[in-house]
Amino acid sequence: MNMNIHILHLFPDLLNLYGDRGNIICMRKRLEWRGIDVSVNECKLADSLRIEDADIIFLGGGSDREQRIVAGRLLEHRNDLLSYVNDGGVLVAICGGFQLIGYYYQVGEERIEGLSLVDAYTISGEKRLVGNVVLEACFSDSPQTIVGFENHGGRTYIGTHTPLGRIVSGYGNNGEDQSEGIIHNNIVGTYLHGPLFPKNPMLADYVLLMALRRKYGTDAKLANLNDLAENRAHEYAASRFCKGNALG
Repeated sequence: MNMNIHILHLFPDLLNLYGDRGNIICMRKRLEWRGIDVSVNECKLADSLRIEDADIIFLGGGSDREQRIVAGRLLEHRNDLLSYVNDGGVLVAICGGFQLIGYYYQVGEERIEGLSLVDAYTISGEKRLVGNVVLEACFSDSPQTIVGFENHGGRTYIGTHTPLGRIVSGYGNNGEDQSEGIIHNNIVGTYLHGPLFPKNPMLADYVLLMALRRKYGTDAKLANLNDLAENRAHEYAASRFCKGNALG
């Protein structure tokens, strides 16, 4: 069967902190290496938004100013986005994008309304949470680590949702409860930049497989790739970032 995946990259002109665009490049290459056709539509702020054609929607990170601009545009399409995720559509939201999929982001006296796609909210803190991060992943039955870089002033609280991972080293969602990111249905939210997927090929494949199975059925599979170099880089980063902390 000739398979194809369509990736919708939302507002890359505003939301592209710390190499977030590299996640798009990584997903494209990991599909192409497996012989899967892939198309990427970069939807800029002034463009019309066609959610119904997407197999993966990607929302990157931006400053508070850029989030304010993007929030209003996203809210115009909230019902379409809600229908998309309720139908199993895959959504990846990084940092500022992660904050926008919750109920709101409170910045002082100002409240930036979110999409309410997940049971989460964010409040601004006095100190920024900055540094390298290592997680114990919550999306896999086998032990996996996730590495990345965080730089955020917001504190996000995800209620009873499952986090993307539990903090081994770093701050995470709020610096309090050891959670980082969120996994809900086919939504992946996280504060981790880097970009995230090249550092964590198993997480990239998790996202790609969700999209393939939604489109082609639960029997869809991803062929194995030779990730020796990627895995060595991942293991080096995990070891270095942990600064002597034990994993597992």
